[in-house]
Amino acid sequence: MTDTFASRAITFYESLREPTGLPAGVSALNPYREPEVQHIGREFYGNFFNDTHPRVFVMGINPGRFGAGVTGISFTTPQNLDQYCGIPNSLPPTPELSSRFIYQIVEAFGGAANFYSHFFLTSLYPLALVKNGKNYNFYDDRATTEALWPVITDNVRQQLQFGARRDVAVCLGRKNEQFLTRLNAENGFFERVISLDHPRYILQYKSKSIDAYIEQYISVLGGEISL
Repeated sequence: MTDTFASRAITFYESLREPTGLPAGVSALNPYREPEVQHIGREFYGNFFNDTHPRVFVMGINPGRFGAGVTGISFTTPQNLDQYCGIPNSLPPTPELSSRFIYQIVEAFGGAANFYSHFFLTSLYPLALVKNGKNYNFYDDRATTEALWPVITDNVRQQLQFGARRDVAVCLGRKNEQFLTRLNAENGFFERVISLDHPRYILQYKSKSIDAYIEQYISVLGGEISL
């Protein structure tokens, strides 16, 4: 396999394993063990990342159970894989607010091929977390944060090897910003970090202002960041 962004990403995701030492009741979902998810990942990265061009990393918290927790592709539901990425699949359709917003941004950039030629959507921690059957964030309790912090550090370091622009990263989520800022201070991964409100927050609490948020995302991604 040629050494490309795609090949490095595929190897990374297919090697992921569930973490140990999580607090009672907290667990991780690992879709990358599933043959269909592996097939989807190989097609997705082969279609959009089969080169050595560095991307701006757009970094969320950790995946939700209905987005990458199902498809293995950040901020992407089964139906959005089909509709926007041209990847038919037999995964059950899932509701995911963040994915709905993100693909409005993808479309604003002219579609998946153009968007992904510049940006890589990912997360500080790459597996979905759940507690009592509901989405959980790595920072929702101190014990989970501490248990995962070395793993987060190592996973981000490995992801940068896919082909990251190191001059800038975009952080999704204001609380997430605190942790990416800390991670960056400890490791010097990026020269600067720009933050945006998280898509889920926007659609859940600020839906009346969605057009303004879309304009803000487009301005930050397409204007403040030199492509």
